[in-house]
Amino acid sequence: MKIKSAASTKAFNIVGYIYITLLALYCAIPFVLVLSGSFSDESTIVKHGFKLIPEKFSVSAYKTIFMLPDRIFNAYKVTLMVTIIGTCARLFMIAMAGYVLSRKDLKYRNQISFFIYFTTLFGGGLIPWYILITKYLGLKDSYLALILPSLMSPFLIILMRSFMKSIPEEIVESAKVDGAGDFTIFLKLILPLAKPALATIGLFLALDYWNNWFNSSIFITDQNKFSLQYLLYNILQSAEFLRSGAASNVSATMVIPSETLKLATAVIATGPVILFYPFVQKYFVQGLTLGAVKG
Repeated sequence: MKIKSAASTKAFNIVGYIYITLLALYCAIPFVLVLSGSFSDESTIVKHGFKLIPEKFSVSAYKTIFMLPDRIFNAYKVTLMVTIIGTCARLFMIAMAGYVLSRKDLKYRNQISFFIYFTTLFGGGLIPWYILITKYLGLKDSYLALILPSLMSPFLIILMRSFMKSIPEEIVESAKVDGAGDFTIFLKLILPLAKPALATIGLFLALDYWNNWFNSSIFITDQNKFSLQYLLYNILQSAEFLRSGAASNVSATMVIPSETLKLATAVIATGPVILFYPFVQKYFVQGLTLGAVKG
């Protein structure tokens, strides 16, 4: 019986590894196509479509993007600064809110939680939001306009609260017996125990800030303060304009790599995120499932 059990376990593991390998390859194909297409010649893609290996190697798309390298690198710096500062500040605020709402000794915590949830159903609209940010807060053309509007997220507060509930209350009570204050307990006990949730939510927040181009489009007019995503969006829009008949005089003298340009911008925009993800992957599933299961 033991021999049969060992053989069946080994066969199951082999099938499982083969299945996971095929699934990983299937998921990796789109990324390979994007990377390959960004280094392909525009005319080859138009004639023969996308290939896993470029038929005719070309870096014209990247040359078009980096025609003004200073603006690209400056946009990278702006996006990195906003992502790092915004993610740290936003994660700290969400963690504090989630911890407070998870405490059973907080009066009216259910009512407060409902109020936070209620904001996900109804909003004031774009125009009042714009007037608040620009006129009353005076954040027009400010880096804070890229950080503050997204500082709190109701869904992530609820997710963090659900995870905080899984932390035993005895830890907090024993710390209070030893004379620790609420803020000390939060910093030295709760945050270290909440690493899976912090890593999971931190990844969500970093992706949100990194991919956010809308705030730049409505609050920023200074080109030196454009985020990377909004700058790449403008480059794509300019390429489409030059490729259309509206700029026939210009397009007659130069070839605009429209299709490969889209793929190159995708590579430039997602490259750092792909490199960052493996560092938080081990916490990702644990934090997400624990926060989702606990009520």
